[in-house]
Amino acid sequence: MKYIIPTMLTVLFFLESVFSLFSPISFNDALLTLVPRFVFVCLIFLGVYGNRKMTIIYGIIFGLLYDIFYIDIIGVYAFLYPVISIIAVGIIRYVHKNMLIVIAITFILIALLEILSYGFVSFVSITSISFDEFLRHRLIPTMLANSVFIIMFSWFFKMFMINQVLEKLENY
Repeated sequence: MKYIIPTMLTVLFFLESVFSLFSPISFNDALLTLVPRFVFVCLIFLGVYGNRKMTIIYGIIFGLLYDIFYIDIIGVYAFLYPVISIIAVGIIRYVHKNMLIVIAITFILIALLEILSYGFVSFVSITSISFDEFLRHRLIPTMLANSVFIIMFSWFFKMFMINQVLEKLENY
């Protein structure tokens, strides 16, 4: 049973690359880039409803994998994934763990992840697109695409993480 969460994160990691094949899409003479953040969403739910320590570990591991496979700079996502997941845990301590609040926090933190990663690649001059272009052609489409994923799978992630915690407590 202890391999279920890493297996699920690995499957989500590979599904991200499958869904990224559909991006960019052409809409009204503009190319819109949709960036799936399935692993990141799962990490937030793991942090909020499950094991916070494992969230950091999995965040570093899958952030590093993301760095290796998708960008050429090691450390950006290996740093951002666990830090932003822990921000979610910190926020949820002060508000109720209501599903709608967790969904809203997840949505906001995906935007933060995207803006910080854009800021970093702009800072090191890897990208030349303006913030306005980033906002219209990447951030908004990414937020819309990930909101569909969050709405579809948030209940599953919540119940799965809670069941994992309860199962672990029963084994003690």
